Amino acid sequence: MESITVVSLLDVIGELFSDEISIAVSNTKEYIYYRPSKRIDLKIRPGDPVKEGTITYKALRSNQKVSEFINRDVFGIPYHGMAMPFLHEGILQGCVTAISPALTDGKSVVTLKTQDGWIPIPFTQVTYIESKEKKTFVHTEGLTGTHKNSLQEFEFILPKDYFIRCHRSFIVNVNHISEIYPDTHSTFLLSMNNGDRVPVSQSYSSYFRRLLGF
Repeated sequence: MESITVVSLLDVIGELFSDEISIAVSNTKEYIYYRPSKRIDLKIRPGDPVKEGTITYKALRSNQKVSEFINRDVFGIPYHGMAMPFLHEGILQGCVTAISPALTDGKSVVTLKTQDGWIPIPFTQVTYIESKEKKTFVHTEGLTGTHKNSLQEFEFILPKDYFIRCHRSFIVNVNHISEIYPDTHSTFLLSMNNGDRVPVSQSYSSYFRRLLGF
């Protein structure tokens, strides 16, 4: 037990929540540890200063637990955070922050840009979303258009019960998967009902299997 370090313990705790929750630890001025999750990554690095307006900053200033929604103004990504300051012998030492994806903002359509204009598409009709050549493409059964959002931004607004990130370049609507084929020993290939094939990468395969229950 003596050989266990704070960092290794934080890594174990982070692994328990690695699908959904990112964990950040700071002292009173800067971050000293950060572990991103598959669902949200604020791109924090050890040594980065704790910015005003963040959930961590608010907990350090108030010296008490803070839980609230933070808009995209600080990190460029909206998120929900829970931050808890910690003390040693009554003196504030730092803060531990749990970061989770923001809930959907209530919209139920994706508005695609096409050659002729813009077309609102209900979430349920979106087959998959692809990042390619520095653009985001939204695919349906009979239409493909582009959107200004990144895949990471789409992860925050799409319904989590049927949209799954399966690759660094793809998000799929599980209701539009026709078949799942093994590709290698740890990856898969999805046959979508519009005829396209979408890969499931090794880094997302366990997460994908767990959510689909196979």
